[in-house]
Amino acid sequence: MALSEYDVRSLEELFSGWGYPRGNTKKLLRRYYDSAGESIDGVQVARELKERVLGEMGLRSTRVLTRQEASDGTVKLLIGVGESSSTSKRALSLASATVGASVECVLMPSFRSDRAAGCVSSQVGCAMGCDFCASTKTGVERSLTSGEMVEQFLWLRGEAARLGRRLQTIVFMGMGEPLMNYDNVTAAIRRMAGEDLGAIGWRHVTVSTVGIVPGIDRMTEEGLGMYLAVSLHAPDDDTRSAIVPTGKRYRVADILAAVRRYQAATGRIVTIEYTLLEGVNDSDAQARLLAELLDGGRMHVNLIPYNAIGPGVSGREYRRPSQERMDRFLDILRGRGVVAHFRRTRGADIDGACGQLRERVLA
Repeated sequence: MALSEYDVRSLEELFSGWGYPRGNTKKLLRRYYDSAGESIDGVQVARELKERVLGEMGLRSTRVLTRQEASDGTVKLLIGVGESSSTSKRALSLASATVGASVECVLMPSFRSDRAAGCVSSQVGCAMGCDFCASTKTGVERSLTSGEMVEQFLWLRGEAARLGRRLQTIVFMGMGEPLMNYDNVTAAIRRMAGEDLGAIGWRHVTVSTVGIVPGIDRMTEEGLGMYLAVSLHAPDDDTRSAIVPTGKRYRVADILAAVRRYQAATGRIVTIEYTLLEGVNDSDAQARLLAELLDGGRMHVNLIPYNAIGPGVSGREYRRPSQERMDRFLDILRGRGVVAHFRRTRGADIDGACGQLRERVLA
């Protein structure tokens, strides 16, 4: 396994088995994270140990296949993670031998000139089937390992450094459903956020879910301290089930109840993600219903102007509402006391929506 797959404890055990002091572990891993996964040079450990790490483990198991940079400074990477024995036949028919399994991650420059945010993926593809999302078109191929997610973080940290910025926050909003890969996602976050390694801090990590209620409750019970975002996209079960298939399993009321439990236990304000689709979920009545559902909940609503991906899984093509209609939806929410805003669209000129770059490369 690559060095990215190890935390301090597991690497201590490996080094001990190799006959080296456990004290070598933290400083070697910290150098690895500080260098954005590029080097373990300069660490005061035995030369033989470093040679063995590089020879038997390697620093990375992933590679950058494609890099795109938008006019607004957003950088999108297509990361090759190799093929899995569980890769679906459909996905294999789409993938070329040179691309194989791949995921996207994105670096988004902050308004502050010295900072940036990163978005990482948790699975190759996605099984959630959201009809307006490009990530779902090939289904899910496999879940990523914790190390493959850590390496996305490290690739983005390196990109930020080259732009003179510091990667300050990470959101799990890329390809896949993080709560369907819970153990690996939380293991990766522990290494990204923990002071010994990535050191960005738990308050700088957000996990986004389509609304997997048992996963939200598990986050509540474990009290890890990261922020939560929920992709709701509709205030009623009928509309939501038509565009988000998991709506047939988890009702809007059940999702919001789980969200309230999370907020009560952690004190973290949850973000409600809502992609506006013309004639589907953008009516005045739906805005009023959403405001009613969130009344007194202290949640923030993040309205997302739809980024066209062509036909969805169902074959239907969606459109972005007019600016006037979107502004009206926002005004209704705010008029009823909901904290709401538009997400700033990023990377529109470089296949900005989740899954678009991978879909184009595999086409």
